[in-house]
Amino acid sequence: MSERRGLGPVMTWSFVVLMLALAIVCVWLGTWQLQRLGEKEALIAAVDARLDADPVPVPPADQWPTLDLQAHNFQPVSLTGAFRYNQTVTVFTSLANARGPASGPGYWVVTPFVLADGGTVFVNRGFIPQDFQEAAVTDGEGDESQVTITGLLRPGEAAGFMTPEPNMSDRIDWVRDPIRLAVMVDPALAPIAPFYVDLPAGPAGQLPQGGETVVEFPNNHLGYAYTWYGFAIVAVVMLGFWLARQRAGAKG
Repeated sequence: MSERRGLGPVMTWSFVVLMLALAIVCVWLGTWQLQRLGEKEALIAAVDARLDADPVPVPPADQWPTLDLQAHNFQPVSLTGAFRYNQTVTVFTSLANARGPASGPGYWVVTPFVLADGGTVFVNRGFIPQDFQEAAVTDGEGDESQVTITGLLRPGEAAGFMTPEPNMSDRIDWVRDPIRLAVMVDPALAPIAPFYVDLPAGPAGQLPQGGETVVEFPNNHLGYAYTWYGFAIVAVVMLGFWLARQRAGAKG
């Protein structure tokens, strides 16, 4: 007749500690996700208020090195200066859910805008279908007299480790990163702002097609919090069942 034996006391307490630690970690992660939820909701509310605000003057060049870009993200700004159309570069994209008639594979048309007070800001004039890319960078024609424009200030996009290097000969890049774009334009345009500006929509059917700024913030933190809290509950319940079986085995 075989004798049922439970785990030794060291193994038992090790397992109990492990499961309780797992539950505590899951509760901590759930609470952290709730904190992130509050931060994300505050960010969304701030951006919504910012989008409806009147344009403010674009930050001057002497503030660029210390500028809090996230605090200015989606801020309507006004800029006075002149375009340099012959320095236009393009950024590949695939535009979905377009507000205008053009969509699909294509390019953002990004042109340096030399500020009257000094410095250069890349201005995203809008989207063009891919067949128009060569014309966008070779035309170089346009009124370069001083004008005042308005748009939305956007922080530069970060390149990933898989992002190709800029195509210098065709003036194509893959992210709207002012630092990367700067290598394709005249060095005399420096200093270059660490942000770019999206132009609003122009007349219907006009290319480049402006007004395609995507204002979207993924907000799944509440679901993640429920998941982590659920894992914590499961860990505690499983531990309770396991301890009950250990006791039953020890009495049998």
